[in-house]
Amino acid sequence: MSAVLDALHYEFTDASYHLLGHSAGGQLIGLMPNYAAISSVFNVACSSGRIKNMAMPYRLKASGFMQLFIPLSNLTLGYTAADKIGMGEPLPSGVARQWREWCNGAGYIKTAFGKSIHTHFYDHLTMPSLWLGFSDDDIANSDNIDDMTRVYSQMPVQKHFLHPQDFGLDSIGHMRYFSRKTYQQAPELWQMAVDWFNGN
Repeated sequence: MSAVLDALHYEFTDASYHLLGHSAGGQLIGLMPNYAAISSVFNVACSSGRIKNMAMPYRLKASGFMQLFIPLSNLTLGYTAADKIGMGEPLPSGVARQWREWCNGAGYIKTAFGKSIHTHFYDHLTMPSLWLGFSDDDIANSDNIDDMTRVYSQMPVQKHFLHPQDFGLDSIGHMRYFSRKTYQQAPELWQMAVDWFNGN
């Protein structure tokens, strides 16, 4: 993320820079040493992913993935074959183990402060931010969004929690905000990001 921002600054010297984060893309801003170049943040489905805050029955599914599948996959395959069960891409064992640790504690990445993470900027980010969540997202539910925003102790936060049905959509969940179908049926959702950046 830092490298992308540096590249943009090199190519477009006089532009302003805004971050559109999804899930991990919004969680990790506080690790960017060049964070001060960012004028505003628009986060979609970004939260701590804390398992304890998830509702049943999804909590059982997430717990099974984190507590059983990750260790067993790492032990037998040497990596986490998340793609085999529809949980994203294959992950190096250390990355998956870290992900598991963070999702088991409050504040996600905050659980690693002073341990595996000794330098961070979460207490220094002061740019305005809007956090967009959806009622059918089992991961980035309202409690988990709040759990993540608390890590950004100085960041002004606006949270909009929306219902897909209000936009004529059956579902948005954790992944479908960026889908072509979502844009075709509810272009006003993407427009929210454009309006936010234009206003900041």
